[in-house]
Order: sequence, then C-alpha cells, then structure tokens
Amino acid sequence: MNFIFISPHFPHTYWEFCNRLKQNGVNVLGIADVPYDSLSTNLRNSLTEYYKVGNLENYDEVYRAVAFLAFKYGRIDWIESNNEYWLGQDARLRTDFNITTGLQAKDVSAIREKSAMKAYYAKGGIPTARQVQCSLGKEAVTNFAKEVGFPIIGKPNIGVGAGGTHKINNEEDLKRFFEIGSDLQQYVVEEFITGDICSYDAIIDSQMQPLFESMTVWPPSIMDIVNRQLDLSYYVSPTMPESLRSLGRRTVEAFGVKSRFVHLEFFCIDRERKGLGAKGDFVALEVNMRPAGGYTPDMINFAHSTDVYRIWADMVAYDKSQTASSYQHNTSNALSLPWRNEYYCAFASRRDIHSYKYTDDEVRRRYANDIVMCERMPEILSGAMGQQMFTVRLKTYEEVEMFVAFVHEKA
Repeated sequence: MNFIFISPHFPHTYWEFCNRLKQNGVNVLGIADVPYDSLSTNLRNSLTEYYKVGNLENYDEVYRAVAFLAFKYGRIDWIESNNEYWLGQDARLRTDFNITTGLQAKDVSAIREKSAMKAYYAKGGIPTARQVQCSLGKEAVTNFAKEVGFPIIGKPNIGVGAGGTHKINNEEDLKRFFEIGSDLQQYVVEEFITGDICSYDAIIDSQMQPLFESMTVWPPSIMDIVNRQLDLSYYVSPTMPESLRSLGRRTVEAFGVKSRFVHLEFFCIDRERKGLGAKGDFVALEVNMRPAGGYTPDMINFAHSTDVYRIWADMVAYDKSQTASSYQHNTSNALSLPWRNEYYCAFASRRDIHSYKYTDDEVRRRYANDIVMCERMPEILSGAMGQQMFTVRLKTYEEVEMFVAFVHEKA
C-alpha cells in the first residue's frame, strides 16, 4: 500500500501516524515544503521517501510531486494530511488521481462551509443553531437578529477555531459588523448559544462504524480566549454521555463519514432553549473531518491508555483495529479491553504577556508525578493555545479544577 502524507511534520507529533503506518507495512511517502534535514529523526525513519516542494500552497508543484511518487512506487492508495488547512487540497488531489479512499473535491463544501453543514444536520435530525448567510444581504441579517435576539455571532463560513469571529451584542455592534466590507459575503451569522463545547472524537471505518470514541470538553468561549488573549484549559474525559455518543454516530451517518479520524463539536447547553433542548442537552456546532487540533490526540491516548495513532493506521491498513478504550461500547469492528485505565487528561497553558503567581518550575515540581507533556507551543498555535503548556493525567475532575487554578493563578 502506498500512502502519501501531506505535511507530515506538523504538528510535530504527526510522525506517530507515519510510524504506525510503517509498522503496518505501508509505504509512507511524505510531501512538504521544509528541508529534509529539518524533519525529526522519528519522522525521517518513518518515511519511505520524502519529496520537498517549494510551496505547499502551489497546487501544480504538489500535483507534480504526487505524479512523481506514483510513477516511482505505483498506484497511490491514500492521500491524507489530517490537517484542516489542507483538506481541500487533499480532496482535489484524490479526485485528480482517482484515489477513492477519502473525500473528493465535490465533498469539501459540505464539511468546510458552516452554511452547508446545516442541511446535513437537518437530514440526521440533529439540533443546531439557527443561521443566516451574510451573502443574502444586510436586510436578511437584520431581520434574523430581530427574530433570534441579541447577542448573535458572526463567523467566517469557512474557518478554523475562532479566528475572525465577532460577538454582536446590539444594533451598534451589528452596524460595525456590516462595515467589514466585501469579506462580509464570506460570513454567516448564528444565534448565540452558551455552554461547554464537547467534542465527539472518533476513528471511523469504511462502513461508518466507530473503531474508537472519546469526548473532549472545551471552554465555552474559544472566541474570547483568542480575541482577548485569555488563558486556555480543556480536558479529555474518561467517559462520554450516551446522548453525545448517539448524536456523534448520527452525525457520522448524516455526513456519510467513512475511513476518517473526526472531531465533531457540540454545545452542552447551559439552559433550556426553544427548539433546541433542555439544559444539559447537546446541540451541534460544526464538523471537522480530521483529528482535534494541537496535541489532543496525545491527550486522548493518555486519558484512555490507548494509541489512536495505531487505531487510525489499523483502519487505513485493515479497516479494523484490536486497540480500543475500556468504556467504549462494542461495535462490529471494535474490541473493548476492560483492563485499560481511564483518566482525565487536562491541558492548561500560559501566555507570556501575563504574570503568574507560580513559576513554571513550581508547576513542574507540584505536578511532577502527573505531567505527561510540558513544552513551549509552536508559534503558529500560540495565538489560540498560549506559549507554555502543561498537560497532566489525573483521576478526578476536582483534581483537574485544582490543576487549572494553580497554573492560571495570577501574581
């Protein structure tokens, strides 16, 4: 099997995907725009060959790289980056090279455009926030605001995280929002929903069945964290409510997800909302057809004493896996292993612009027995995730709260 991995060097832990593929006997062919010598030793040892292009943004260059590798190694079976930024290019390459093991160019709008997602949620009977496309004009947006009431949220129709997101609290804010200019045509406006964000993270086989499932709990307002440069914390839970599991699986079916690692986001609403549900119910936010960002896959491993890199590579090579988490319900292809330990895996980061009561060394000493990752974040991730991160594995949610308070307490 020949697998082309686009941009395998970022995030730096993605060498693990390549390593597990190699262990499964797969030829892993990397394409990126950084020098070979800059790749980690672990990644270099996991690749059969590496092709450097001048710029990954240049489709013609990447196309020629794929063509060369196909000429040298034969038919390419998979192309994947597991990265939101390259999803569109991945799909275009698959279409152009007739590779059928992933999303095609025609499928991209449904999984990248927030407006297009709504039809699929409706198909699955999955509750989701009301929305209007700004391309319909100011009058349509104004009428929408009157219908649902302030506050409302304006966000790019295609976007990752909270970049470019605006909270619109009143008519004055709406007036300023309309001043964005021509870019406004690329925005949608949604009713404002409050509550924690809970993601259904899963590895799905070719029959749309989960080989692995997990839940990550994110703060209610990623937008405020990004825009106001606040501290970030989130955690992977050792368990998942059955209601979220059910909605996650229904979303997979509604979107026709096959052979992918997915990160599906839902609000756990903090009060009853007409047409959406009662307090504690889940409401769909958006789908992401790739793993959760940053080092979340590693956190999932630490939480469930498992190896999602292997489960994913087994899905690619065999369409099944013998690695699973202990709390997971058995499916046709998944195996439950009751001896595995389950934990909360919590992430808390700091920003260089803030002064904290406890030094980084004091955090390391206090949680010396619990820290599983501790490092400076890559610059490209620091805007959303801070500069210095600490990740721990703990037994109880109360310990998670104490850990986050300790890391974030200001001087």
